[in-house]
Amino acid sequence: MDDRRGYIGLHVDDGLFKAAFVDVRGEILEVDEREASVDSVSEMLNTVVEIIAELKQRASHHGRTVAGVGIGMPGMVNWESQRVEWAPDLPAIEGFRLSEDVVDRIGVPVVMDNAVRLAAYGEYRCGIGRDASNLVYIHLGTSVGAGLILDGLIYRGALGLAGQLGHMTVDPDGLECRCGNVGCLETIASGPNLVRRTKERLFRDRSSSLSSLALPGRGELTPERIAMEALDGDDFSLMMLEQTGRWVGVAIANLLNLLNLDMVILSGGVMVAGDLFLKPVIAETESRARWIPQERCRIVGSPLGGQATLIGGAMLARDLQRSGDAR
Repeated sequence: MDDRRGYIGLHVDDGLFKAAFVDVRGEILEVDEREASVDSVSEMLNTVVEIIAELKQRASHHGRTVAGVGIGMPGMVNWESQRVEWAPDLPAIEGFRLSEDVVDRIGVPVVMDNAVRLAAYGEYRCGIGRDASNLVYIHLGTSVGAGLILDGLIYRGALGLAGQLGHMTVDPDGLECRCGNVGCLETIASGPNLVRRTKERLFRDRSSSLSSLALPGRGELTPERIAMEALDGDDFSLMMLEQTGRWVGVAIANLLNLLNLDMVILSGGVMVAGDLFLKPVIAETESRARWIPQERCRIVGSPLGGQATLIGGAMLARDLQRSGDAR
């Protein structure tokens, strides 16, 4: 193994581009983070090329070389065509594809996949999921997505579009989702919908005005703030987290019954609350999943956090190169 070689993981998330140069063992050695326009595919591609060129140069100053790149994108990424098919949170990137001329400009093999799927791979290779050959990584962000590792391999599905956990129906009488369905998990558990539900309850329930969330001058209402207020003892914030956690537990119980997983890893702004969020998730899962599958499975927070996609992208580029798959 050449310890002087490394790989770049890059994550495009709205107008924020994050990248890292990672060694062959999965340790981050250099990082680059910048805001840039996502108004057009061509502008995004130029930014991607610039960031990779910068990290390649910085790696060379340490006598290291970049051997491959893994890029994580939001939305449905078609693994076969390496194209973003649908990205409701960032519609400008629909059609984003790593053309041959872009790969030539980068100068090393490049692979693109869904960002949450790469995060799952990062935890599997270098994080808390090292000993779990069957796991799901769930990100509760602007949308709700999942990455699956089954029998030690990334599971992508027939077209490479697997992982749309946010569009699992958990409440048939619930709200209409932007996907056109009704009662999707995303309408309850995504960051924006947690905030929406919290605001509605604050206005509807007079007793909720006692919550610190209702106090003026406390800043924008976000999932992270709700989590922090719960940690500070705010009963209303804790109630909102517990309600959300129970719905997430319903979805996880369905996954356990279907897939018999070793581990479920949760990430997103609500995870600032740690066990205050995990406990209702675990309790609801245990009440609904068959007892043998749920006894086997651990439900945990993501220790790699925002670095998981970067490490996963780099490790996927490494492993594809080792297997001879030079996409």
